[in-house]
Amino acid sequence: MPAMSAAPIPFAPAFRRAAIACVALLLLAGCATRPPVQPQRTPAEVRAEVVRRMPAGVADREGWARDIQVTLSALGIAPSADNLCAVLAVTEQESTFTADPRVPGLGKIARAEIDRRAASMHVPKFAVAAALRIHSPDGRSYAERIDGARSERELSEAFEDFIDMVPAGKRLFGGLNPVHTGGPMQVRIDFAQAHADGYPYPVPGTIRHEVFTRRGGMYFGTLHLLGYEADYPEPLYRFADFNAGWHASRNAAFQAAVSEATGIELALDGDLLRPGAPLDDPGATERAVRALQARLDMSDRAIRRALEKGDSPAFAGTDLYRRVFALADATAGQPLPRAVLPGIDLHSPKITRKLTTAWFANRVNERWKRCMARR
Repeated sequence: MPAMSAAPIPFAPAFRRAAIACVALLLLAGCATRPPVQPQRTPAEVRAEVVRRMPAGVADREGWARDIQVTLSALGIAPSADNLCAVLAVTEQESTFTADPRVPGLGKIARAEIDRRAASMHVPKFAVAAALRIHSPDGRSYAERIDGARSERELSEAFEDFIDMVPAGKRLFGGLNPVHTGGPMQVRIDFAQAHADGYPYPVPGTIRHEVFTRRGGMYFGTLHLLGYEADYPEPLYRFADFNAGWHASRNAAFQAAVSEATGIELALDGDLLRPGAPLDDPGATERAVRALQARLDMSDRAIRRALEKGDSPAFAGTDLYRRVFALADATAGQPLPRAVLPGIDLHSPKITRKLTTAWFANRVNERWKRCMARR
């Protein structure tokens, strides 16, 4: 019987076409599962939404909307409803939409600070009084300007002149203006000075002066609020960070995990390292982490190197972060939260009652929710 020759499969072309069609369908299905691309909105459309979401009664709504829109554009931050409402909520909380908000009793607060510094440096009261009687460039005495200051901008300008022109001013303040925050979002001036690159406006004076303007205050305040990576489950924790510092809520959760794994009670303040602490004299959090050293399989120096990343997003990617949470989750029998409101009491001459970072974050969060509900 002759050997049978291999015959071609009659349906091979059809099979090939069907396979290609299936691949095409799978590719189309994959494309269909991608989130839709958000259409690019014009600056006018963004400003219109800002105006709609503002609380009632805000003066110069168009001006505020313009400054917020330009800020988000310059920083490359998406003008989503979440982000717009975050900026609006913090501004409402900090200044009720006042570019240079008034602070009750500011002159009295400033005089108390001058007296405190004079006492610490053993400067006689009569010498301080004589220095304050000197007339400043605007014709008033420094005492009159400081006592009459109604906003941080006015007080900052008075101190600038006092430090520059009066020897006692340099002696008391060492060339450093004691006014540390300002503007509609109450941003720290040293933060603004450290992040001035990319500021989209001309600076006729100094960055300090820009903070006290609406445009400058909104730019640097928004940068402090939204200008860093943070994988939080809700904006509440970003509002806490605005008050306590970048990544404070993540770091407080890490401290809670360390406490869970070790049984050592820690202040959940988000500060992972004691400033300037030598390796052989660590702060409370670092010392507690070292109690886990054998289980973490990490040296003192490796632990220190990881904790030094506590001010950046990179800390969450370190072996230390992952191993501590693995131990803590196992001890608790369930996953622990990766964000916790820092337990910080707020202290400032401007604060006259007991307030905390958690109080601030929750107040802002309520304003954010109301903003999100406005259509």
